[in-house]
This record gives sequence, structure tokens and C-alpha cells, in this order.
Amino acid sequence: MTDLSRVDIIATCRLGMEKVVASYIKELDPDAEVVPAPRNLSGMVVVIGTKDKHGLAKAIRERIPEVEKVFVVEERCRADISEIVEAAKRLVRERISPNESFAVRTVRRGKHSFTSIDVNVAVGAAVKELTGAKVDLEHPDKVVMVQIVHEWAFLSLVSGREFWKKMKPYKFPMYRVFRLMSVAHEPYLGPEDAAYTMGRRIGREVQTYEVGELVIAPIGPVDAYPLYHFLRGLFEGIESRYEIQRRSYGREVHRVKVSVQDMYQFVRSRMGEPIIVFEPEGEPISKVADEVAKLVIDCVRKGRRINVMVGAREGVPTGIFRFASMVLDVAPGIVISTDYALASALIALATAVHEHLVRELGSELSKDSGSDVDAEEG
Repeated sequence: MTDLSRVDIIATCRLGMEKVVASYIKELDPDAEVVPAPRNLSGMVVVIGTKDKHGLAKAIRERIPEVEKVFVVEERCRADISEIVEAAKRLVRERISPNESFAVRTVRRGKHSFTSIDVNVAVGAAVKELTGAKVDLEHPDKVVMVQIVHEWAFLSLVSGREFWKKMKPYKFPMYRVFRLMSVAHEPYLGPEDAAYTMGRRIGREVQTYEVGELVIAPIGPVDAYPLYHFLRGLFEGIESRYEIQRRSYGREVHRVKVSVQDMYQFVRSRMGEPIIVFEPEGEPISKVADEVAKLVIDCVRKGRRINVMVGAREGVPTGIFRFASMVLDVAPGIVISTDYALASALIALATAVHEHLVRELGSELSKDSGSDVDAEEG
């Protein structure tokens, strides 16, 4: 059994990569004891008996991409909350200043009489009292990392930049924009299997971006049978993506509303509202990015609906262009297939307006940013 009391470095990796990572670390320090998945704990590798743990950790970061994170063990103690608190005090003394922020992250592997949250609260209170630093769970300057492995606890002090976040202070949550959108999408009406497959792809696409509303907009009368199979696939696609989002997102997920309306009637019913058409005949979106951003920001501020139109096999009729606020081309010279048309349009729009949104609406970035898990239960 591995003697965990002498661990110098803990490296984490994807499940199944433990032996690969261990072999690479062993090449960097042949004299050290390198143990993959100690005590059958997947996703981690420990190093024992290295002569220069800081130097080896630096080499691992620079030379082994299979490693997700590397932690130098600076304090170790028994897996007891009071002992962990004392170890944390030793760790942070004169290393976290009053003008810095910090967070505590605890990963617990094994069975214990306490939870990771219990450790976070106790250690956080002690560090705050000792240093006078403020707690910032989202974007801390430094992180007190506590890793509890069965009967032992290992502590490290690392930069907050070590922990990647999906949402950062300078990012605008684009789903707030997409939820204002009513997308009119021409249905793909071909053979039964093709219509179904295309519908499923488009369904997953609209749900991925959580657009406020999807209007299936045929041009005039169409054959109902392929439309039926397209809609069948569309709803299956929406539902499959929605269930994944609901389970994995740390926020409320919007299920896309779907309706059917003739494309010309859609335009008539939205007279006086912003309408953006995405077709190859339009202006390159990069050329008119400032105009697009102005329109989008105005709608976000007023909570106003943004109408977006995307074609399929036939495309949006050119007569509708006269009634559009703007007609945009996302990739000049390239004809984008139906199943990628909407995603390409939304990505291009987000890229064009994001910096403008941050500049104009930066004070609102703290809203609806979602949440990340700060503690893990083993």
C-alpha cells in the first residue's frame, strides 16, 4: 500500500491516463517514486521522494500535456478539520496579503465524517481572520487547495489563474442576447430520412443557443409529409439537447418555443421590428459590425425582440430583403449547408458584437453568469 504521508506532488489527469502520466513523470525524475491511481483512486498520480518538488512540478507543467493540474504539497496533516485549519494557517501566513482575494477548494477522496463544504467553511474563516484578505469564490487571486485522500490531507497555495472558468468578468453571457431572438428558419423538405435528420440537427442547434423562439417558416404551400418528418426530428433534437443542458448547467435553461408560420406572413407580422436576414447576398458581417452591435445593444437594453431569418434549400426570398434591417453574409464565397447555417450566423453575430456588449453593458456582466462547483465530494 502506498505510504501517502510522504507525498510531494499530486498530479491530476483524465481517467485512464494515470499510467501514461506516471511513465512521463518517471522519465523526468527517475529517482522518485511515481504512483498512478494510488489506492485505486482514478484520475490522479502522486510523486514521493523527489529531491526538488518545485522544479519537478514546473517540468511537469511545461512538458506533459496529459496532466490537467499539478499541486506541490506544501503542508500535510491528518484528515481532521482542526488539523487542516492549523495547516492552512501555516501555509498562508505572510503569503496572502490583506489587499488580495482568496478561495478555498477542497477535493475529498474516501469516506469521512465531514464534507468538502465543512472544510471550505472552516479553512476560509481561519484564513480570512489571519490575513484580512477578502473571499472571492469566482475570481480569486490565490486558492488554498485542500486535497483529502483517505486518512491524509494535502495543502497547496496556488494562483487563481490555475483554475479555468467558463465565465470571466470580461465575458458577456451571450445567451441573454440569443433569448431575445425569434428565428425564422425555412424547413428542409427533402426525402423522409433527410428531412428527419436535418430537423434533428437544427433542433439541437437552436436549443444549444437557447434562442427565444423558433418559427418554422415555409415559403407558401408545401408538402405536409416531409414537413412532418422535419418537425419530428426537430422536436427530438430540441429535447435531447435540453435534457443535457438541464442536467449539466448551473443555471436555468430555456426550452425553445416552436411555431409554424408562412415566411411572408412572418415578415408582415414583424413590421417595425428589427429583422436580420442571413444570406450570401448580404454585406460581410465584419464590415458592418458596428451597426450590428448598435442594433443588438439597443434591443438588449430595451428587452426588445430581434428577428433573425435563415434559409434552407431555397433561401430567404430577395423580396424580403427590402423589409430587413440588414442582410448579412457570414462567410463570403462559401455556401453554408442548412444544418450549419443558423449556428454559423449566431457565432458570427456573437463574435462581431461581443466586445461592444462588454464595453456598453459591462456593469451587467455579473448577472446570470452561472455557477461553478467549488467543492467535490469523493
